[in-house]
Amino acid sequence: MFVLIVASFMDLLDTTIVNVGLPAVRNDLHATPGQLEWVVGGYTLAFAVVLITGGRLGDILGRRTMFLTGVAGFTASSLAAALAQNGDMLVAARVVQGAFAACMVPQVLASVQALYRPRERAAVLGVIGAVSGLAAVAGPLVGGWLVSADAFGIGWRSIFVINVPVGLALFTAARSLVPNTRSAHPLRLDVPGLLLASAGLFLLVFPLVEGRGAGWPVWIRLMLAASPLVLGVFVVNQRRRMRRGGSPLAPMHLFADRGFTSGSLVQLCFSAAMAGFFLILALYLQLGLHFSAMASGLTLLPFTAGAFLGSAVSVPLAPRAGKPLVIVGALMQAGGIAWARQVVDSQGGHLSGWDLLWPLALAGLGLGFLVVPLVDLALATVDVRDAGAASGVYSTFQQFGAALGVAVAGAVFFGRSHNGYDPAVLRTALLAAAPVCVGGYLLAAVAGAFLPAGRLARHDLPEVAGEEDGAHEPVPATR
Repeated sequence: MFVLIVASFMDLLDTTIVNVGLPAVRNDLHATPGQLEWVVGGYTLAFAVVLITGGRLGDILGRRTMFLTGVAGFTASSLAAALAQNGDMLVAARVVQGAFAACMVPQVLASVQALYRPRERAAVLGVIGAVSGLAAVAGPLVGGWLVSADAFGIGWRSIFVINVPVGLALFTAARSLVPNTRSAHPLRLDVPGLLLASAGLFLLVFPLVEGRGAGWPVWIRLMLAASPLVLGVFVVNQRRRMRRGGSPLAPMHLFADRGFTSGSLVQLCFSAAMAGFFLILALYLQLGLHFSAMASGLTLLPFTAGAFLGSAVSVPLAPRAGKPLVIVGALMQAGGIAWARQVVDSQGGHLSGWDLLWPLALAGLGLGFLVVPLVDLALATVDVRDAGAASGVYSTFQQFGAALGVAVAGAVFFGRSHNGYDPAVLRTALLAAAPVCVGGYLLAAVAGAFLPAGRLARHDLPEVAGEEDGAHEPVPATR
């Protein structure tokens, strides 16, 4: 489990470490705004569409086999990202990296299911949760230090190079220490569903990222129009596969459960808002105000501290006030981002990291309130036989939300900046894009109103056949 948890840390670190390196990437590779968005969004989009398939391949082929495949691919693509000579090469490496991360990460929690009895899992999952929080703190700080200190003398490339020795050590250790568990009753692969979902999501995200730079030509608009059609075909395909007794990528009957549907929408909306805001904030601080990468990372610390405090406070409150806690958490995040926007506007070019301390701390506190009860509420009314499929679909909403938020907030930000980097222009761009993120949090609060009123803890559910051998896909961790 130590080996598996380190791999999870590496993936989560790579998700948060990149934002502070984007300005250096732009300066070195002359990357376009669209390429900067894809460096972040391409990783999460690829992770989202491959996640469920990666988990099922682990059930079928063996979790160590898929873990080793994921680690090898993740390490190789990290090296490719470090060696990228232009923006397109870096984006391609990041997409591949996200896809291999989706092969690696599901095996971590699936192995917890396979290796530990139900009563023993809480402690292990607690360690994984703590590691997730540590990665959220460490990502901006480690990335800021590596870029600001010019570690290894290679600038921003060090944020990817650091994965190579860690990946090689993980691969070596996993071969001898991680058992190759399998599910006794694995679900079949749904390749048509994977292709349709990938195409539908790509047709939505690509125009949002590239449309502004291309001048919104007809072919971009046709891609946007085709996205709901392809996703509609995906839904039909999933229903047909379910009727024929197959293993659909996303069982459509799950969405008849109001709690699951509203919980997934909360996850999508707040993930989009959070990913979008921290992208534009990092760009404004470094490109507009010339913060160092390290100073930019330190500016985000109050958010993380608030999230830790909010999580600690909400744990005892969640059993009695789960649904209101989610709504209040979303509203606190909306208020924190709106407050941060007002501070940026009032301070102008004199903004310091200290000015954003309380607004970001409020938003972080709201995050802690929201995430602790949300998974339980979203899955509380799902039939226990569908728990694995539901958690996989729920995680996909989370990752796709992050990619969508980067695309939408980035499109507004770069559209208002007109590819210029004058501080006043970038401030105007951030002031225009921040309300989009506030709107995402408000939509999360509205969706939260449709969650179940009560809370049913997952550990209180009866055990079902297949749990001991890890037949279920893992419950998602917040990224």
